[in-house]
This record gives sequence, C-alpha cells and structure tokens, in this order.
Amino acid sequence: MEEIRTSFVNSSKSLVKAMTLPRDFADLAWDSLDYLGWRDPKAPARAYLVVRRDAEVTGIALNTAATGRPRRGTGLCDLCHTAHQITDVALFAARRAGSAGRAGNTVGTYICADLACSLYIRGLRDVEVPQGETAPPEVRADRLEERLETFVNRVLV
Repeated sequence: MEEIRTSFVNSSKSLVKAMTLPRDFADLAWDSLDYLGWRDPKAPARAYLVVRRDAEVTGIALNTAATGRPRRGTGLCDLCHTAHQITDVALFAARRAGSAGRAGNTVGTYICADLACSLYIRGLRDVEVPQGETAPPEVRADRLEERLETFVNRVLV
C-alpha cells in the first residue's frame, strides 16, 4: 500500500496521507483490473486512479462534483467507451503534475462514475444502456490501456 501512496504525481503529501485506500484492497480481483480506481468515501468529490506503467505504478488524484441535479439521457466514458445513464458518467479533473499543476492547470475527462471500467469491458458488471461496442474484451482492454496512457501523459506534461 505504501507503493500506491508514493505513486501520486499530482497531489500534495498531506492529501495523499489523508486519502482513504479501498477497504477491500487485499481482495481486489487484480487480474480483472486495468487500473485501480476508487472514490474516497470520506470525500466523495475525490477519486484516485493508479495505473501500471512499465515496471512501476503512477497515481493520479482526481476531483469531481460530489452530486448534481438529476439529469436524463446517456453518457459515454472516455476511457472504456461504455455507455451509461448520464448520472453514471462523471467529469473528473486532474491537476497537472509539477509546476503546471501548482499554477492551477488541470485536465479533465469523462469516466465511469464508479471507476469500474475494467469490469464493464469484461462484462463483469452490468450496464443499463444497450452497448454499441462489439469488440471482444481483450480488444476493449487494449483500447482502454491506450486511452489511460494518453490521459496519464496529459497529466504529466
């Protein structure tokens, strides 16, 4: 767990120290996860992504609106391209790493509100909206990995 805490590239040490790690950390189905993502139960507007890159992991702290007005329609996750009810997709913003982030620069993307992209692309979690994606899970996982890498690189620049 210490490796995860030290992996964050866009967060202060105090925020990382205060973050709540997933309770079921030891029971996570690591083989079915393309990244580790969770919402902080003590701070619902905060979320975290930890991505394997080369031989190490990179952590990204995210912020979103905790709740909003109920909306109607559908939305698409920019990472896994899973369609959801609009309330099940959220705009997450990540402070850029380094001096750009300290200057207030952020990048944002729409992600599954529960950060369960890996489960959706493998059919391990159901969605309410009929899917248009017909690629097999392995192809969708490769595409998710590419999109994750692009997002992480945007944070790191």
